[in-house]
Amino acid sequence: MESPADLPALHASHSGCWLRNPRGTRGVGKGEAIMAAADTPLLMLNAPLVANRLGYPDLSGLDLLELYAFIHPARFVVPTPKGLAAVLDLPEPATDDAVPGFLQAAAERLLATTQADDWAEREGAWMAVEALARLRWPWAGLLAGRIRKPERAERWLFSRLPEWEEAPERPQPAQVLLDDAQVTARLAQLTGSGAEERPAQKAYARDAAATFAPRRAQRQPHVLLAQAGTGTGKTLGYLAPAALWAEQSGGTVWVSTYTKALQRQLRHESRRAFPPLRDGKPTVVVRKGRENYLCLLNLEDALQGGFQGRAAILAQLVARWAAYSQDGDMIGGDLPGWLGTLFRKRGIAALTDQRGECVYAGCPHYRKCFIERAARASASAELVIANHALVMVNAARGRDVAQRPTRIVFDEGHHVFDAADSTFSAELSGAEAIELRRWVIGPEGKSRGRRRGLAARLADVASYDDQGSEAITAARDAAEALPGEGWLARVIEGNPLGPVEELLAATRALVLSRDESGGQEAGYGLETEIALLDGPYIEVAGRAQEALADLRRPLVKLGLRLEALVEDGPDWLDGPARARIEGARSAIQWRCDLVASWERLLARLGGPADADYVDWLALERSEGREWDVALHRHFLDPMKPFAETVLAPAHGVMLTSATLCDRSSPDGPDWDGAIGRSGVQYLEVAPRLFSAESPFDFARQAEVLIVTDVPKGDVGALAAAYARLIAAAGGGALGLFTAIRRLRAVYGRIADRLAREGLPLYAQHVDPIDTGTLVDIFRDDPRASLLGTDALRDGVDVPGDSLRLVVMEQVPWPKPSILHRARRLAAQAAGGGSGQALDDRIIRARLAQAFGRLIRSADDRGHFVVLSAAFPSRLLSAFPQGTPVRRVTLDVALQTIAASVSAGAAASPVVLPDERPQDESIR
Repeated sequence: MESPADLPALHASHSGCWLRNPRGTRGVGKGEAIMAAADTPLLMLNAPLVANRLGYPDLSGLDLLELYAFIHPARFVVPTPKGLAAVLDLPEPATDDAVPGFLQAAAERLLATTQADDWAEREGAWMAVEALARLRWPWAGLLAGRIRKPERAERWLFSRLPEWEEAPERPQPAQVLLDDAQVTARLAQLTGSGAEERPAQKAYARDAAATFAPRRAQRQPHVLLAQAGTGTGKTLGYLAPAALWAEQSGGTVWVSTYTKALQRQLRHESRRAFPPLRDGKPTVVVRKGRENYLCLLNLEDALQGGFQGRAAILAQLVARWAAYSQDGDMIGGDLPGWLGTLFRKRGIAALTDQRGECVYAGCPHYRKCFIERAARASASAELVIANHALVMVNAARGRDVAQRPTRIVFDEGHHVFDAADSTFSAELSGAEAIELRRWVIGPEGKSRGRRRGLAARLADVASYDDQGSEAITAARDAAEALPGEGWLARVIEGNPLGPVEELLAATRALVLSRDESGGQEAGYGLETEIALLDGPYIEVAGRAQEALADLRRPLVKLGLRLEALVEDGPDWLDGPARARIEGARSAIQWRCDLVASWERLLARLGGPADADYVDWLALERSEGREWDVALHRHFLDPMKPFAETVLAPAHGVMLTSATLCDRSSPDGPDWDGAIGRSGVQYLEVAPRLFSAESPFDFARQAEVLIVTDVPKGDVGALAAAYARLIAAAGGGALGLFTAIRRLRAVYGRIADRLAREGLPLYAQHVDPIDTGTLVDIFRDDPRASLLGTDALRDGVDVPGDSLRLVVMEQVPWPKPSILHRARRLAAQAAGGGSGQALDDRIIRARLAQAFGRLIRSADDRGHFVVLSAAFPSRLLSAFPQGTPVRRVTLDVALQTIAASVSAGAAASPVVLPDERPQDESIR
């Protein structure tokens, strides 16, 4: 049996490469490291990242992360030597040259686990190794001799997964009025007897409780807008009355977030407020869109030959995880975020229901489906944790009206506008149209996989109902007018096929002809407003509109036939068949609504503009490559459909955030803007307002430094400034960029230099690691720094010494898009001002959100740096009142940061490795 100590090991970072073999460890060049990896499989940690460091994308070997995913599926680990050392209880390697030896020790510890009697994830391992050996997985040979064959044959995954059970409908919740004493007592119970006294949190909880009172009239929900600064204790503040109301009324509260990070935090915090089970059912359920969950039918297809090569290995590792997963959530759940990045193709996405092709009860795994289990669990749960988009979609077209949310807390409420803007928009694009064609027709030509068209999904209906069969045939024939494979190449070459491709080709030509932005040379996406269109373009659009109408009509007819079938079903229509047809009806209705929105957009092209909408044409490009052509329609104010769809049916809605209101002056929050962006004006509801400042001492804990001598547009100077600032802080820096191109340029210039100083640097859009894992790595190492874009400006919770410096490359101006211009003009018309107020409000919100990453607890200290000499003074109110703000040169900023870090190091006790605080929320 080969020992890991005999295997050569490789570690590569920005500071160099180290190779260990039986003769010892030595530093090597990139060329020698690549040659060694080509000769024999090497032990390494995170092969894609090592390949990125070496500049050799075809690198492969014995990746310890793959072994960890096999041995401990559904267990969290930060994918670094430090993170692996922590979970395996091994000494952390102190230097880079010690990492290869550590990799050998970690491999030995992991392999030894398989021989331990208390290995918790033994079931299914022997069968999985047998399958992986046939796929020539490098670890299979080392595992085969260590995993003993079970005495009895192991059950296949699909027979081991538990089945969900049908449950009776819940009665309507009881009418409950929470009194202040009850709420305060429940909050005290949740915070604990030794908790710090927080008067603002108590007041916040009492106001939150008012949203659960009985509704006064139809379309008159109780609405609370709550601005509560960081540290107020918002989460427990609304969970206390939510738990009390759910317990007393028997109803369900939905808490909606914008980021997956807050969902994870909420899942952890909710353990205090809700028991794990009540009457044998879970009280707290996390709900996400279908595309987040493992599709068992897709997995079965992948395991039985649908995936080849490395993708097939991924499928086996996902199958291992599925047997131990809490809820089958592949995106932000307990599937390691780094697992998918170890495999070059988008295998994770292929294992989810990306296209809405679920056959519901027609699936052999329907009774074990993770998605269906979550949906049914949420129907009986006391708390459902979801995201803004799902709440809005569920309110708009949920299959079960009785289960639509009526008591909702929108945490990260400042993002509700953006979520509504995306949810209630329409986009007729090549990518969307080809997906619709695939959904109707199914596989064409040499297409592989389990994709099935309408005819295959509803074959029994077609054989039973002649009118339904005719509708399916008509829909399939009409879908031939939609773009097919290779549509983009044909459009670019000027050889479109069919009316919709002709429309896309005409749209592309029109956008290119009207462009005045200079974006053609820069490679950015281009757009132009829908105005002054010529006759030929309108004629092309008319033909496309007719083609879409020809598709929608048989789909509507098919939906009606399915409805009739359910109401007066034949003998063979049992419960599962009925559920499958109900699912098909819902999917057909969704497509009918989609096509109808496209028709309305095209009908507008030849007529006057609708004052409620903003319409434009776009050529989507990325890094100089065209990837889509689209016609867009957005509501001028997306809170109008939000009010009608979400607020009007609800009984109580709370929007809360630390940045819900604009702080246009130091005098306090701007409630007019927050009310306008809540949608209540469309229902003539007067919202309840709550405001509490952060309890943190910003005058002592933080400082804003506006650096005045970094030339704008000078990437070299920008990179040098970042490098010096990160070095002065000793790492722990979060760098925020408004452009990916500048982020990559800065990273490429400074990563090696900082690594030589022992300061690891990671970056979105550069490192082959998902954003959630990048944040985990950053949080775990106080000397690491992270560069990123908008996704890191909000929802990232990194308390303590791991984040002590935030650097923004420039003022985060809004993108001057057609949509933004229209909203700017509308704001100007409504307020009689210049329209600058809208830009300023957006910028102050972004600055406030970015600053909010810095101080997350009473013990945090840090600096917020903006590298912009032209920073307008009117934006300074974005920062919490009392925060010191100085305009300084870069040298002064460096001295200030270095002095603060030195003072903090002298005052802070040393934390030994075995005394590390455990932050369960990151799990």
